Amino acid sequence: MPDRFDERAERSRLRARMAALVLASVTLMVLDHHPGTGSPLEPARDAMGSVLGPVESGASGVTRPVTDLGGWFTSKRSLQHDVARLESANARLQARQSTTTYQRNLLDEYQGLTSAADSLRQTLVPAHVVAYGPAQSFSRTVTIDAGSAAGIRPDQTVLNDHGLVGRVLRVTSTTATVLLVVDTGSVVGGRDGSSMQVGFVKGRGGLGNHGTLDLQLVDQSDPPATGDTIVTWGSKGGAPYVSGVPIGRVTAVYASPRESTAHAVIQPFVDFGALDLVGVVVPSGTHGDRGVIAADGTLR
Repeated sequence: MPDRFDERAERSRLRARMAALVLASVTLMVLDHHPGTGSPLEPARDAMGSVLGPVESGASGVTRPVTDLGGWFTSKRSLQHDVARLESANARLQARQSTTTYQRNLLDEYQGLTSAADSLRQTLVPAHVVAYGPAQSFSRTVTIDAGSAAGIRPDQTVLNDHGLVGRVLRVTSTTATVLLVVDTGSVVGGRDGSSMQVGFVKGRGGLGNHGTLDLQLVDQSDPPATGDTIVTWGSKGGAPYVSGVPIGRVTAVYASPRESTAHAVIQPFVDFGALDLVGVVVPSGTHGDRGVIAADGTLR
């Protein structure tokens, strides 16, 4: 009996507590229906906010990187794609610029050859330098991609858009070897364009900025002046050198009363370290496996 009484008493207490909790909840809902500073629950709400607010912010900060992880990977892949695309576009532009620069230089060289043919009244076979002679040979030669099939023969003048390059040494059907004027074995008849005095131009063996020449004048009484232009004197029948081709400019003059000749240093107009397009002087009316630049500057 006492146990059953106790059980009934405990159930009564639980029902009373539940009724009190329901009543309290309804009361809070009615009171909180009036929001703002006038609400009786505003102090309690503020207190709970001050306690739970930092916890909510911290939880949000911790979970945000996790929730944004997918978007981060997507953005990174997009950025990597953009960088790769821009790098590829930049490489294409650089290659195009390099090619355009080469084509422009090649066009300038060709136009220079047409001008040279016109001013010298000579017919030229255009050709490209494809090789330099080996250093072991102790000679300065280049190989061009035109030979006897194009009408080229030994002892013909070779020039480019700047001036005298050299002379043809030997040929095959498709190539020719050119002895450069800077070779130590090269001797070219030269004339001072100002005084018309003549002499002999000899190579020193250097290329590029070191490819200077020596000029020995026949008459020392009228030596050249610094800055004078030296051109080819010309050979009988134009072989191996036609007349009037620019060679270089006088940079220094040395003369002595004890010497029978005056000596001058010549800086060539041609950069022998950067040879590309050249022209070989051939007789008018030459026909071969490629076109020629006629004496009037036209391509035939």
